[in-house]
Amino acid sequence: MLELHGVSRSFGDRLVLDDVSFTVGRGRLTGFVGGNGAGKTTTMRIILGVLAPHAGTVTLDGAPLAGAARSRFGYMPEERGLYPKMQLVEHLTYLARLHGFDKAGAASRAHALVEQLGLAERAKDPVESLSLGNQQRAQVAAALVHDPEVLVLDEPFSGLDPMAVDVVQGVLAERAAQGVPVLFSSHQLDVVERLCDDLVIIAGGRVRAAGGREELRAQHGTARFEIVADGDVAWLRDVPGVLVDELAAATAVFRADDDVAQQVLRTALARGPVHAFTPLRPSLAEIFRDVVIDAPEPDLQEAAR
Repeated sequence: MLELHGVSRSFGDRLVLDDVSFTVGRGRLTGFVGGNGAGKTTTMRIILGVLAPHAGTVTLDGAPLAGAARSRFGYMPEERGLYPKMQLVEHLTYLARLHGFDKAGAASRAHALVEQLGLAERAKDPVESLSLGNQQRAQVAAALVHDPEVLVLDEPFSGLDPMAVDVVQGVLAERAAQGVPVLFSSHQLDVVERLCDDLVIIAGGRVRAAGGREELRAQHGTARFEIVADGDVAWLRDVPGVLVDELAAATAVFRADDDVAQQVLRTALARGPVHAFTPLRPSLAEIFRDVVIDAPEPDLQEAAR
């Protein structure tokens, strides 16, 4: 398990991370989301040892991280960093050799990843000749080619079309199924929602929410329900404690606590057949809005004093 505990970091007098704590479990895909400047990349660089924390610890399976342990990490930075003139498969083979694979083993790893990520037809093309989407897939391959024990990926889905997103999702899910802790950031909340087991939401350098996806849905979602009945359901607007979000003839989406929702169901049944009455789980975007957009920003400058 990868664990951050109380991690803080400043640049000059500007506090950019404040008491950041969360875990990335083995075999778990953990989505790391937040707006621009929230602290995601700084956190990832601290995990990788590129930056040092000014307070707090980063551990792997309970042991402090050192250089030897970090050499077993796979890291994909948001900025593309491959050598543009090298052929793709040659470049991946080179990276695997740097991690100790022999020539045959490195080439085998490189060819397998190129095939798995749908780049076999581009294997001998220079990196600079690849489309932006294929370069992104090449970056993912570079993070995976040495068979890492931990994966930290900064915006791995950026620039990918829907089919490529599905391919990369499958590759990451496969690694997680092998017991690898996977931490990835993304601005594409629909992708995070579909892929992640756990979620960390950061804003203003502080973790606002962290936990299992379903756990966070239960904690932060407003109780919403959908009803489909015979006839017009506009009468819902007159029920005390009901806030109607959507209304279209026989279908409505509304907010209410559980007791009021049950009262709505009883009233609807008394009026005629009810075809559906369904609790609606909040989306990741709604949770994000709840804990970040609608919450007051912390004063990190004041906290730094």
